Amino acid sequence: MKFEVAIRSRTARIEVDGARFRYQREGGEAIERDFSIAALAPGSHLILIESRSYTAIAPAPGIASGITKAEIVVNGRAFAVEVFDPREMRARKSAGAAEGRQNIVAMMPGKVVRMLAAQGDTVEAGQGLIVVEAMKMQNEMKSPKAGRVVEVKTQADATVAAGEVLMVIE
Repeated sequence: MKFEVAIRSRTARIEVDGARFRYQREGGEAIERDFSIAALAPGSHLILIESRSYTAIAPAPGIASGITKAEIVVNGRAFAVEVFDPREMRARKSAGAAEGRQNIVAMMPGKVVRMLAAQGDTVEAGQGLIVVEAMKMQNEMKSPKAGRVVEVKTQADATVAAGEVLMVIE
């Protein structure tokens, strides 16, 4: 599998072939390593690269397939990541990536500390909707498109699981 990624706005290419990956930043040297991955909990994984281990918290597998932007936490450090799968990009151009109902999901287990939008509110693309605290960091969940909040499935002070739907935008 081949992916183009942007991590902290730096573009790179990742190729995964079985238990081996190749990572190359734009204009940089390629890094090739063997790796293994094991699920610890929904949305949480242990990754071994050579003799080093990393704990990664990311959207749950079924949910991530429709998301191109995510916040991934590796060993306690958060990274804004965009993933571009060339195979999906062709289909998205014709279908429209932000059409129809969009679920806003918790990227990791945590606690809802603030609600920034309520059911019936009109929202703009990129507008903050909910703030979830996880691993002592506050993460603002944003609207993927302009629309209206049609469902709110959580409340302030609620505990949420990774991949749990918090709001629905239409």
